Amino acid sequence: MKILLICSGGDAPGTNRFIYNIFIKFKHDVFFALSGFRGLIDNQIFPLDQVFDKNKKDEAGAVIKSGRCPEFKERKYFKIALENAKKFDCVIVMGGNGSENGAKELFENGVNTIFVPMTIDNDVLDSFYSVGFFTAVNEGIYAVRNIMPSIETMGNSCIFEVMGRKCPMIAKEVAKQVGADYVVGEKDDLNFEKIKNIILQNYIRSQSTCIILRENIKKVDEIANKLNEILGFENVKYQIVGRTQRGGKPTRSELEMVDKFAKEVEFCINKKVFGVRVLADKNLNIFVDEFRG
Repeated sequence: MKILLICSGGDAPGTNRFIYNIFIKFKHDVFFALSGFRGLIDNQIFPLDQVFDKNKKDEAGAVIKSGRCPEFKERKYFKIALENAKKFDCVIVMGGNGSENGAKELFENGVNTIFVPMTIDNDVLDSFYSVGFFTAVNEGIYAVRNIMPSIETMGNSCIFEVMGRKCPMIAKEVAKQVGADYVVGEKDDLNFEKIKNIILQNYIRSQSTCIILRENIKKVDEIANKLNEILGFENVKYQIVGRTQRGGKPTRSELEMVDKFAKEVEFCINKKVFGVRVLADKNLNIFVDEFRG
């Protein structure tokens, strides 16, 4: 059985472990499309053993590369990708919601696909957990705990911008774990008057304020500048945690979940169960479901 791996969208820590598990199980029957759907369009498809490196199995990143490909949505490019995908008995797509839509469209056009949620944003519908989320949260916690002592020493406050795209889960979980004073997970949470009062109350007590901000709400430097303007003195600093959350070494919990996903995918392949998503429920149990719609 010829199997094709496609890693699409932003990379997620734990991807290499999944790739390793599939390779160990199916070995020379596994191929990959370089840099996601782009490789499928350009026919840049290669045997996985050309890039396989067991020394990287527990590292962040993806040895098969990942990428975004807006052209995949265009009919003429999709038709090219479709013909290349049909050369394989099974196509495994790893990524977020956009990647899931791509996998679904391939399936609806005759390709045996399996989708696995791998996005630190943790925003795949119907899946409580996506590969990469645990590590992204862990790196956010690490950043806050290593920067706040300096912020406190200087008597300042700090806004930490974490990743998450349009999903507040990373911001909320990091805030919970570090005991942040305020979290801006949604646009409606950006209440300057409320944040100012929290900063002033802490300032009077000679305490610093820790604020966690989800990206894509408003530029963090603009938020810090406006708060300082409202306060009437320079107090608020900011730190963009950013890509360190993608590049963190996968946590033990992350790797354990990846192994569960891989095991279920192997089962689906062996039983020829295709056109499905391999997801996780709130108890982190793995289950298989058909594509939506």
